[in-house]
Amino acid sequence: RDSTGIITSKLLAEKDNPRADVVYGVAATSLVLLANQGYFEPYAPKGLDKLDKRYYDAKNTPPLWVGQRVYAAAICVNTVESKKKNLPTPASWADLTKPAYKGQVIMPNPNSSGTGFLDVSSWLQMWGEKDGWAYMDKLHANIARYTHSGSAPCKMAAAGEVPLGVSFAYRGFKSKQEGAPLEIVFPSEGLGWELEAFAIVKNTKKRDLARKVADWSVTRQAMDLYAPGYEAVAMPGVPNPTKELQDIPAKFAK
Repeated sequence: RDSTGIITSKLLAEKDNPRADVVYGVAATSLVLLANQGYFEPYAPKGLDKLDKRYYDAKNTPPLWVGQRVYAAAICVNTVESKKKNLPTPASWADLTKPAYKGQVIMPNPNSSGTGFLDVSSWLQMWGEKDGWAYMDKLHANIARYTHSGSAPCKMAAAGEVPLGVSFAYRGFKSKQEGAPLEIVFPSEGLGWELEAFAIVKNTKKRDLARKVADWSVTRQAMDLYAPGYEAVAMPGVPNPTKELQDIPAKFAK
């Protein structure tokens, strides 16, 4: 259990002698990287046909990895601390580069955090290489620190350690439900998002058990457990009991 980049680095370091049997709930971008290096064995879990085809490996049959759920970026704003410092509530990613926010923003380190990576990836996809990196240079001037994990910026904003934390939506709503004075902002330009997925490590000595885990991971029971904390799950028609996540406009998922 760790941040995406750390897990990925550990798996790559163990490539010649894998220690894991299953990689579970890790960013699909990392699993694609590992799959391309022959890390996983193909397997079609029972019930795969009930999943949206966009949510699993379409290049291989059976698939080398299967997606579970999607999470999206957001900005957690501590309303009390922002008021103390006379900071306006940002409405866009561009707003975070304004001089008023200098030293008032924290975000995850994209080298270790999947959330940080999805932010960088989305900015480059939205604006292109030149404008995307130019934006990050401006944003860097306002960043107080970069955190190891994707949830940390929102937790720190919730605790009042910093006014603004770039994180992911569910962490923000969870802290807000726990009583933190937070406003969750979905930047107007669009949101970075990531698909979490699982895969079975090639030549595992626990193949039967690994396949049982894989089969369970695509059941309706599993999807119902995923749903409260994610914007979408791989099985169509599974309701999300977290109202705030239901209300994220689809147009933001660019």
